[in-house]
Amino acid sequence: MKGMSTTTRLRAGNVIEIEVEGVAVSALVLLAAGDAVILDMCDGSTPVVVRLSDLGPVRVFDPS
Repeated sequence: MKGMSTTTRLRAGNVIEIEVEGVAVSALVLLAAGDAVILDMCDGSTPVVVRLSDLGPVRVFDPS
């Protein structure tokens, strides 16, 4: 997908795409610290805390 790059280094403010139960979804990284991130799934649900080791492949939106 244009504008996306594969990476594991996440920062607060990144817009990412991950797979959840086999479906690609977008999320906003609210906080990235140590080995975990807090994600807003942008669907009206409560933000979730995820360990980076449990996250799987991540594509980070790069507007450049």
